[in-house]
Formats: sequence, C-alpha cells, structure tokens
Amino acid sequence: MIAKLRAVPRKRYWDYFILVSRFLLAYTFIHYGYSKFTNGGQFGITAAEMSKPLKDLQLFQVMWYLFDHNPFKITVGILQIVTGLLLLFESTAILGVIFFIPIAANIVLMDISFMNSAMGNAFTFRFAFYFILCFAIFWNDKERIKIIWTAMIKKFAWKRKFPWIMYALVPVFAILLSIVSAVPNVIYYYIIFPEDLLKIFDF
Repeated sequence: MIAKLRAVPRKRYWDYFILVSRFLLAYTFIHYGYSKFTNGGQFGITAAEMSKPLKDLQLFQVMWYLFDHNPFKITVGILQIVTGLLLLFESTAILGVIFFIPIAANIVLMDISFMNSAMGNAFTFRFAFYFILCFAIFWNDKERIKIIWTAMIKKFAWKRKFPWIMYALVPVFAILLSIVSAVPNVIYYYIIFPEDLLKIFDF
C-alpha cells in the first residue's frame, strides 16, 4: 500500500484533492436532497412544536415548517441531487459548481437570518469552506473557465445597434410585453373561473 502511494507523482496529489473535494460537495447535496424525499430531518417540525402558539416558536422552526410544503421541498431536493451528481463526474464538475454556489448561498442566507447566532455562525463557516473548495475546483479547470467566460461575456463596444429613439422607447415596449405575458393567465381564468373574472370588471 505504501509503495503504491509513493508511486503516485506529487503533482497528482492536487488532482486527488480536487476529487475528494468534489465528492464531499456531492455527498453533502445528495444527502440533503435525498433527505427531503424521505423526511430525514430536512424541513418540517414535530407535532409538539405544531401545537405551540406561533409566538413561542423560534424563527428557524417557522421557516422549517413553511419549507416543508410542495412543490418547494421536492424541487429543492431534486436540484440538490442533480447538483451532487454533476459534481461527481469530472466532465460536468464545473456545471455542478455553478449550480452549487447559488443554492448553497441561499442556504447560508436563510441560516443567518433564521437560526440562532451559534448555529448560524457554524453553518456560515462550514459553507465558507465549501465555497473555498468550489474556487479550488474552478482553479483546477481554469483553462475551461476562461473559455466559458470568453464565450459568455461580450467585449464592450460603444457602437449602438439601434437609434436613440428606440432605446428611449424600451420602457414602453417592456410594459406592453408585460401585458402580453398576462394574456394566457386571463384566458385561463376566463375558462376556469369565468364568474370571478367578470366580477373584476363589474363596476
């Protein structure tokens, strides 16, 4: 065993560190996501806590109760499992990190907002370490990151594509576009709840 470890070139230890980091992040999210399907301590409160007045509950318990409703709970679980699976494979690790960061940032924000200071700080330090690992994964694949960044970000150019009047009219057309987006909703309510819709316009 020792001989095999010594046979591994030192430069490969960094690659192994990245592999372990990806596995840790993947396991964390897959575990969190799976627990949301099995009631394994992710969201929800006990019957005893449910019987208490709202003023007697901690903010964290209120949040945990609200988040125990679908489709929110299942959607978060699916996103976490998908993120974990993406992190497991080197070819999709970058995409996994891109998914991981905003989801984890939301978790930290909720923990800071609703947990007591001791638990909030503990989770903040824990996820700060996870973010460092995310940066390490990005750094390990920096050449592909450069390609992705270059493809996503266009070079700044002063040349205008449209006349100034068209830029001035952008807010007007944005309002019209917003109205258009409401048309399917109006049609749906007209078919399903025609009486309620007519009451809105009944002066």
